[in-house]
Amino acid sequence: MTFDHPAVTVIGLGSMGSALATALLDRGHRTTVWNRTAHKAEALSARGALPAATPEEAVTASPLIVACVLDHEALHAVLEPAGAFLEGRTLINLTSGSPEQARESAAWTRSLGAGYLDGAVMTTPPGVGSPEMMFLYSGSSEVFEAHRPTLTALGDPVHLGADPGLASLYDAALLGLMWSAMTGWLHGTALVGAEKTQATAFTPFAVRWLSAVAGFMTAYAPQVDAGLYPGDDATVDVQIAAIDHLLHAVAARGVDNALPELLKHTMQRASAAGHGSDSYASVIEVLRNPENGR
Repeated sequence: MTFDHPAVTVIGLGSMGSALATALLDRGHRTTVWNRTAHKAEALSARGALPAATPEEAVTASPLIVACVLDHEALHAVLEPAGAFLEGRTLINLTSGSPEQARESAAWTRSLGAGYLDGAVMTTPPGVGSPEMMFLYSGSSEVFEAHRPTLTALGDPVHLGADPGLASLYDAALLGLMWSAMTGWLHGTALVGAEKTQATAFTPFAVRWLSAVAGFMTAYAPQVDAGLYPGDDATVDVQIAAIDHLLHAVAARGVDNALPELLKHTMQRASAAGHGSDSYASVIEVLRNPENGR
C-alpha cells in the first residue's frame, strides 16, 4: 500500500476510532493504531494499518496523534506514561468530555511541549469520511491550520476558536438540540401512528417542517442576541393556546404527554415572567434564568 499523506496515529479502536482510522487509510495516510485490546486492530491491519504494541510506540510513530477513547480518565491513563514522547507532536483529542476537561487536557499537553486541539465528531461512525459531516475543533488556530488537510480526511473540519473548551461546549449544545428534535419527531410519529399512519408516511412532512423551523431559528437568533423579542409573528401566549390542541390530541389517543406538558410549563413560565406578548424566542429568558416565572 502506498502512503502519500502525513503519518497519523489513532489511539482507541472502538467503533468511532476504527472509523477514523479507516478514513485516514482510505485517504492514503500511513496510519498507526493502538488499542488496549490488541485484537481490535486486526481488521485495520488487514487494510494496511500499522499496529503498535504500546502507547509509547504509537505516539512516536507519527507527528499527529488522534485519540478517541472512552473518557478523559482513560485518555490520561493511556497517554501519561507516554507523555515524554509527546514533545513536538500534536494531539487531536476526539474523546467526549466537558469543556473543563478539554481545557485541563490542553494545559497538560502544552506543558509537555505538544500541540493540542479538542474536537467533537458530529456524526456516527458510518458518517466518518463524508465531507458533509462536521468535525468541530477548538484550540490553537496555528495547529488547526497546520493539520487541516489531514483533518479533512475525517469530515468537514470547523474551527470554533482558541478556547479548547468550545468544541465540547458546542457538542453538548448540539446533542441537546438533536435529542429534543428527535424526541419531538418520535412523539409526533406516535401521535399520527395512533391512527395507523406509518412513520415513513409522516416523516417527509416532518423533514419539510423542520426546514421551516430552521428559518424561525435564523430569524430569532438576532432577537436572542439583542434581548428584544417583538411579538410580530406568534406570541408566547398564542403558542400556549396552540399547544393545548396537541395535549388534547395526545390524551385522546393514549400517547405519553410528558414532553408537551414540559413545553407548555416552560411557555407558561415565560408568560408569567412578562413575555406573553413577546415572540417565542423570549422563552430563552426562563432557560437562562430558571427562577424567572416561578
